[in-house]
Amino acid sequence: MDFLITVFYAAITLGLLIAIHEFGHFWVARRCGVHVLKFSIGFGPTLLGWTGRTGTRYVLAAIPLGGFVKMAGESPDEPSVGDESTWFNRKTVAQRFAIVAAGPLINLLLAAVVFFALSLRGEVGLAPVIGSYESANAEASIALESGQEITKVDGEEVRTWQEVSLALLQRAGETGTIRFELRYPESSVVYDSQIEIENFLSEGEISDPLAELGITPWSPPLKIIVASLVDGGAASNAGLQVGDEITSLNGQYYTDFSAWLSVIESSPGDSLVAGVQRGDEFLELPMQIQSVATESGTVGRIGIGIEPIRYPEEMIRRYHYSVLESLSIGVERTLDTSVFIFESLIKMISGQISVKNLSGPITIAKVATDSAQNGFYAWLSLLALLSVSLGVLNLLPIPVLDGGHLLFYAIEAIKGSPVSERIQQFGLQLGVVLLLGVTILAVYNDIVRLG
Repeated sequence: MDFLITVFYAAITLGLLIAIHEFGHFWVARRCGVHVLKFSIGFGPTLLGWTGRTGTRYVLAAIPLGGFVKMAGESPDEPSVGDESTWFNRKTVAQRFAIVAAGPLINLLLAAVVFFALSLRGEVGLAPVIGSYESANAEASIALESGQEITKVDGEEVRTWQEVSLALLQRAGETGTIRFELRYPESSVVYDSQIEIENFLSEGEISDPLAELGITPWSPPLKIIVASLVDGGAASNAGLQVGDEITSLNGQYYTDFSAWLSVIESSPGDSLVAGVQRGDEFLELPMQIQSVATESGTVGRIGIGIEPIRYPEEMIRRYHYSVLESLSIGVERTLDTSVFIFESLIKMISGQISVKNLSGPITIAKVATDSAQNGFYAWLSLLALLSVSLGVLNLLPIPVLDGGHLLFYAIEAIKGSPVSERIQQFGLQLGVVLLLGVTILAVYNDIVRLG
């Protein structure tokens, strides 16, 4: 069932992005008077197909990993049909350029619209207040202090931990200095600090830039308060009640939820003594941890739901935007994300960051499923990010991709005649080999992640 759910969300996400991309080509081609023979979403066996009133064959195919718009006169090796004035290769360079560029550009437009719509809802984030800082270099002086709020990273204003992380990710693979501006809450005094980095996040997959620097965000003191109990579960059998606070396990107190949960999960079948605060009364309740089989093995469970961590209101940042402000944010985020993706590709090619960061359809499917299960708006955010990625990647000047065709048309516009068929064929073959190699590497990374 989990596999089918993953396939469903992957098909919806990728299918929508591909449909919009191909519609861009299709719409501009029709505006330029080109006869479109076939509009296909996906490859492989046809699931659904029909012929429109203009003679275009519309197809929904079984494998949603691509699509195409086939136009009359597009390939010199195939006989063209209809009026010669409707052939793609009879159109001006500017028209052909516009038709090919429309696919990637409509993906960028989609991202801007989604970012715009999400901004209209407003934003909520946690204030970037430092909980602790532990330098990776034992000899380095303390650059950041607990309780300080980060206000700028490398001169750019940041308001939430998400913005801090995004700013740090832009320095991936680099060596140098990251500059911070900080202040204590309710203080106007600004502190300038810096952290030296060397090949920052260059090894393996890029994960948490904050952890890499030794920064731990502030969080409220850990309180494990029972919100619900599973009948017949370990906690229920031990006598715990809703509202109880579990303060310790085997006399050990925890300040980190992950560490607390790890003790339980790694103790299937074991007996633990839970320290419980119930009003003014402190109890020690023996508890037999239950064993539960999961995909990753047998883990321990005690059968409780806990109250979510509640941050004080002063640690929460809420922002509301007007329509014009949201429009500006939509465009700005699309451009910033495009630049970030392009720069990351350059760093990957130059070896500054690992090619292990390449992701293929398996990872995309998994992330799409996780996002959808986290809610519609989380899925929309992923859709915008993937749409930018699809747009930017297709604009790369690699034959086979849209950007490669645009390169040939640009050369044709400059020299006044088309690039020779021999050079175009060589470029296409080279592009196929390059694209196939990158695809194999991305799928290999996906399989490694699954392992």
